[in-house]
Amino acid sequence: MGSRCLLKSKIHRATITEANVDYEGSISIDINLLEKAGILPFERVDVLNIDNGERLTTYAIEGTEGEFCLNGAAAHKGKAGQKIIICTYTWLDDDELGLHKPKVVLLGEGNQIKSVVK
Repeated sequence: MGSRCLLKSKIHRATITEANVDYEGSISIDINLLEKAGILPFERVDVLNIDNGERLTTYAIEGTEGEFCLNGAAAHKGKAGQKIIICTYTWLDDDELGLHKPKVVLLGEGNQIKSVVK
């Protein structure tokens, strides 16, 4: 049979710290949180805005501690203080499905890690 696309990693309830329309695009994400979630710089991500329902696809770049900055056109999809979810996906063959566990990083105030679920 074919392969299926499943959630690979998620950063849940991050708070947008900035929206910078003058940057060339992407989303800047705290480098430590990228590593915890298993997201690579320049990896494709979906950004889901909890507060306004907006969704966008872009790529992740390394940010500073606690940073979640929507850049370029993405800056029109959210503003500082709003909550977002960042997701990545992977394609798996049927024989890999039973072994797959997405990495989920749950955040609290100040974009601090509350827990990591693997």
